Amino acid sequence: MAAPDTLGQQRSNTLNPEETAELLKENPQQTASANGHDGLARDMEFLFDVPLQVSVEVGRARILLKDLLQMSEGYVVELDKLAGEPLDLYVNSRLIARGEAVKVGDKFGIKLTEVISQSDRVEKLG
Repeated sequence: MAAPDTLGQQRSNTLNPEETAELLKENPQQTASANGHDGLARDMEFLFDVPLQVSVEVGRARILLKDLLQMSEGYVVELDKLAGEPLDLYVNSRLIARGEAVKVGDKFGIKLTEVISQSDRVEKLG
């Protein structure tokens, strides 16, 4: 269903993921201009305020239900990654980048060391 525009009319130019991917492939080097955004960025500006779920994965583990039920404070879960390996950054459950943990004031952050290419990210959309 098309989204209504500011006049309450239906827009017939909404893009599906394949069309969006095609536009991004046609304009891979789109950059911002001095007056804000141009080209593809301007056309897709309505997407800029869409909230995304960002998560960082330190590692994974498979455990038995009996082990889960026995967990208490101090229990250690061994993860599949080695200490010092890059952390994985996911956006809406899709791998976007890898990096290393950093401390930002009293919080943790991630310093990106590798970003998945734009074309690879677009391919995984649909």
